[in-house]
Order: sequence, then structure tokens, then C-alpha cells
Amino acid sequence: MVAGADCIDDMNLLRAGARADLFGGIRAPSTLGTFLRTLTIGSVVQLGKIHRLLLVRTVAAVPALLTGLDTLAILDLDTTQRRVFGPGKQGARFGHTKIASKSVVVRGLNAMIGTVSTLTSPPLVANARLRAGNKVSVTGADRFLAETVTAVRAVRAAGATGAVLARGDSGFYAGTVVSTARRLAVHFSITTPQNVAVRAACEAISETGYTAFKGTRHQVTARLVVRRVKALNPTATRGQGELFPVWRYHAVLTDSPFTLAQAEPQHRQHRQHAIVEQVNADLVDGPLAHLPSGRFTANAAWLVLAATTHNLLRAAGALASPFHGRARGATLRAHLVNIPGRLARHGRGLLTVHLPTGWHAENAFTGLVHAVRGLPPARAA
Repeated sequence: MVAGADCIDDMNLLRAGARADLFGGIRAPSTLGTFLRTLTIGSVVQLGKIHRLLLVRTVAAVPALLTGLDTLAILDLDTTQRRVFGPGKQGARFGHTKIASKSVVVRGLNAMIGTVSTLTSPPLVANARLRAGNKVSVTGADRFLAETVTAVRAVRAAGATGAVLARGDSGFYAGTVVSTARRLAVHFSITTPQNVAVRAACEAISETGYTAFKGTRHQVTARLVVRRVKALNPTATRGQGELFPVWRYHAVLTDSPFTLAQAEPQHRQHRQHAIVEQVNADLVDGPLAHLPSGRFTANAAWLVLAATTHNLLRAAGALASPFHGRARGATLRAHLVNIPGRLARHGRGLLTVHLPTGWHAENAFTGLVHAVRGLPPARAA
């Protein structure tokens, strides 16, 4: 996956040329496919735990990945529908997605992604879970949030007391999600749907107190931050839209400790929730381009491995250069993984990579090599 694999057949890449000098054992697509099909839900849960433990050790080894984590840790929750063709895949159902900014219904599997970032560092994948294609965002979101918060707090240095802020779109607007955030002492910032009660509050002022989920055990009072923009007025005659404006409201329910002046103009905290979409795009442009197996558990394991791959590439980029620390996955693969080098064997069995003269990514690649050599050795498992 680090080298760009997006299906099981790409395993053949490790059987070509002189790869036997680097890798031992049988590495065939059929072997990998057989292994994935033997996995159970319990195996996927264990793989998810390995992913979270590896995230902790990766951030500890490369602190530049999440600078400022002790001050504010930001969790972003999102879902993405991965389209599949044919009903043969287990869990394939019809669900909503966006294609060319239009909401459509497609058959697929649904992936829930939880990322962690800071005000100055790009996001890493803290948690990932595959679900049936007809699942809506809020289904199981409270348990997923709890797992993600646990992973993020394990990543943070011992004794860190900075705030944790969980963000989500209107699909995560539910009493169970807010109650879970309160129980875990996590601040929340969630887009609210435009129902009657919310719109009535929006009509008044730009920021107001609001009690959500009235009459339920999840009832909570928090700030309702409202951004108002002009929308197209379909009833106004041509050229009269300014005289008869129609307002569209974007409201966010939050208990963030930051004031409106701090959160919106300076840090644009909730609007930066869109960075999770970039993570989804990187995954889709890489190993999550396909869900390669007919077995649901195999595809669920594939998703977790894709998340681990994303974090490893981010770590390599952070060690290579400041530019690569924020580059997309495709750029990292082109500059740091799929390099135009030539392998040469020495008399003592050592391998040397000869890079082309004047290669534009030479400094970044050599910087990565020197940085990795300087890392402390990994502890025994």
C-alpha cells in the first residue's frame, strides 16, 4: 500500500525483478487473498488496536507529526461511501454520497474515519471502521468517538492537560454523540441541521444559548454559533435579489472554551473540519481506491491497513522536509517511495541505491534516510 497498491493483485509488485533480494517468503496475491478471507470481526478489532498502538509509537518517534498536541487536540469525524459494483460484496447497500457536489444514492460500503490534528499540523488517522453501505453517519458514532478519544489521549504525552475538541458535520448531530463527549470531558463542535427549533434561534442573533435534545436524557445547553449568508431567492424577479434577499444559516452547536472572536476569524476552528475530507481524498487516491474482496471482514481489515499506511507516509514526509510534512499521499509516494534508483550489491552483501544526478527530490529522500537512521531502535514487542 505504501508503494501504491490499491488491490490484491498489486502484490505482484513484490515478486518482480530483484525483489527477492529484499523480501523473503512467498508473496503472491493468492496468498494475501486467502489470508484476508480467514479474518473474523475479532481479527479486525485486534488489527485496529495494533493501528492505534502503532500511532502512539509513531508520534513518539516523530514529534513533528503533531506539534502543539499538548495545547489542543482536534478530532474530526466523517464518513465516506465507497462505491462497489454488483451485490456480491458482503455489506454492499445503497447509501448517500456526493458526486460533483450533488447528493446521489449509490451501492457501496461505508467507511467511518476519525482523525487527530492540531492548529499547526495536518491530520493523522486515529480510528477507522467499515460499515454496511446503508448506515447513516450517526449509527455507532458514540462508540466510535469514545474509541477515537481513547486513542488520542494515548498519543498525548503523559501529564498533558490541553483541551480536546471533537468536530463533526450535521450527520453527527445526536444526543448520544454529545453525551459521550460530555462524559469523556471532550469539547464538541457539531453542525446542526436546519430544523424548526434551530432556525427559530438563528433568526434572532449570530450567537445564542440553545438547549438541544429537549425532553431526553441527552438534553444539553451550549452555544449556537450562526453564520448567515445570502442564498438565491427563486421568487425574486431578475435583478431584484438584493432588494428581496433570502438568508441561509449555517449553525454550529458547541461548548468550545474559545470565544467567538477566537474560534471563527482567527482559527476558523469549525470550518477547518473540512480537512478530514482531504484525508478521505488521499485514501481514495491510494489504497482505498478499491475494496478488493467479497468478504466484509477482509475489506474492513483493508481499511485499517490503509489508515496505517496513511500515517506511515505522513511520518516519512515529516522526517523528509517541511514541504513533505504537509504533502499529499501521491506526492509522498512519488518523491520518497517510488524513487528512480538503481540497486547495486557490494561484496559484503550490502545494497546501495544509486540515485540519478540532479533528481529534484534527492535532498528530501536523503534527509529521510538520515533521519530514520538517527531514530532510537524499536523496542521488542
